[in-house]
Amino acid sequence: MKIAEVRELSTKELLERVEAETASYDQKVINHSISPMDNPAQIKQQRRTIARIKTELRQRELNNK
Repeated sequence: MKIAEVRELSTKELLERVEAETASYDQKVINHSISPMDNPAQIKQQRRTIARIKTELRQRELNNK
């Protein structure tokens, strides 16, 4: 997910998305520790997506104050 796509979403959608992405990320890490994934770069990509969403949420929080 690119930053432009993240900025288009509403705050409520971002909160829901970060919860879903975090749960999916945790599951991928657990599954990868049990049996290696074909493409472990997906874990890195998902971690960065979560960071992008959290960054946008923080920016919106600071702009509202």
